[in-house]
Amino acid sequence: MTTTSTVGSGKYTYTMDENWAKVPEGWAMPAAAVYGDSKDRVYCFNRDPDHPVVIFDREGNYLSHWGAGVIEFAHAILIDKQDNVWLVDRDRGQVMKFTTDGELLMTIGEKGFRSETGADNTVFGSNGYKDVTHGGDPFNLPAGIALNDAGEVFIADGYANARVHKFSPTGEHLMSWGGPGTGPGEFNLPHGAWVDSKGRLLIADRENDRVQVFTQNGEHISTWPTKLIGPAVIYVDDEDIVYIPEHNGGLFSILSSEGERLAQWGSEVHRSCHGVWADSHKDLYFVMPGEWRPRRVVKFTRK
Repeated sequence: MTTTSTVGSGKYTYTMDENWAKVPEGWAMPAAAVYGDSKDRVYCFNRDPDHPVVIFDREGNYLSHWGAGVIEFAHAILIDKQDNVWLVDRDRGQVMKFTTDGELLMTIGEKGFRSETGADNTVFGSNGYKDVTHGGDPFNLPAGIALNDAGEVFIADGYANARVHKFSPTGEHLMSWGGPGTGPGEFNLPHGAWVDSKGRLLIADRENDRVQVFTQNGEHISTWPTKLIGPAVIYVDDEDIVYIPEHNGGLFSILSSEGERLAQWGSEVHRSCHGVWADSHKDLYFVMPGEWRPRRVVKFTRK
């Protein structure tokens, strides 16, 4: 199988390398999410109980791993400006903060707790959002995470809820907003989140095929005009360029800070794409499936 190809267009043209990560022999690494630290080390967050966090350098060389026995269902990862590693465990209903070496610093959420939202809380899976009748407390199968400069935490609580929750830097619940629906401020599986350089909170409202923009206190500002086919997560680089995997379409979109599409690529074979990060060289790391399924972290080197 060919492992490299060219994708994108114009300024945003990349060489794709499917086998970038030199995974140790015999390891499973079904990726759920990806992010990097200040040294351009790449953290792959995996649905493998023995190797949930695997760290590579940007050339794909294996460095280390940690997290065995701590994670039940890997879903989202974020690394803050102090290089703390934040992990969202969907099925445990917890958000955990670690050092880069895997020392647990803080946990938000009670293990196994699921709030009352109208969904069937005996079922775990991707379709619980369809049964939500009203927004509930934190959490019911949380999906995504964002941080602001003050260290406040925003959680997109989407798989069996339809809310965004805001927490203090020490994990105190401050406020929540949202409920099921298609109107402004309503959600069908809020899945990803990001606080941009203007202080706006962007939410990937996955099953409504849109990105909604809020103040950090939950006031709806706008909905981006560009239609996205199941936006999964949002990453914004230091030039305010936005990268979004379109989970339900198998597409990858690059957009301006106001949601205007700058480039797009992908195909049905990549459906269920789930994560993205850009390093200091503007090379991209996407979590995506393909003919080789399951998902893996694939590198896109900017040309």
